[in-house]
Amino acid sequence: MATPLREQIEQDMKEALRARDRDRLGTLRMIRAAIQQREVDERTTLDDGQVLAVLEKLLKQRRDAVEQYRRAGREDLAAREEAEMAVIRTYLPQPLGEEELEALVAQAIEAVGAADPRDMSKVMAALRPQVQGRADMAEVSRRVRARLTG
Repeated sequence: MATPLREQIEQDMKEALRARDRDRLGTLRMIRAAIQQREVDERTTLDDGQVLAVLEKLLKQRRDAVEQYRRAGREDLAAREEAEMAVIRTYLPQPLGEEELEALVAQAIEAVGAADPRDMSKVMAALRPQVQGRADMAEVSRRVRARLTG
């Protein structure tokens, strides 16, 4: 049984095919391929949380590629990656605001009783389900580390 998020991606793929939207269709096919690859690797059907993790990974790859293309002066390739990022973002939940993220970090630190940087993995484990797909995990990690060290 496919998850609702996965079903939405499949449905959008069919619509892009009918509308002859080649760019969107290509991005959706890439997303579907990444999801299927992970399912084959893990021999399981992904739930929405796992699909979000795949989407976050794809988004991070695109972000890194845009940065590299810009450094190389390839604005055309950077623009294509940004277009793919826009399609991927449509399947991610609404991003957390600065204040919301800070509040969640503070709550997680308090909930696990973290006192120093050695407790970071516990805090991140508590935060991950709440922020998955809604915040860049590298940024979350940076904020947690800053709170625990200072």
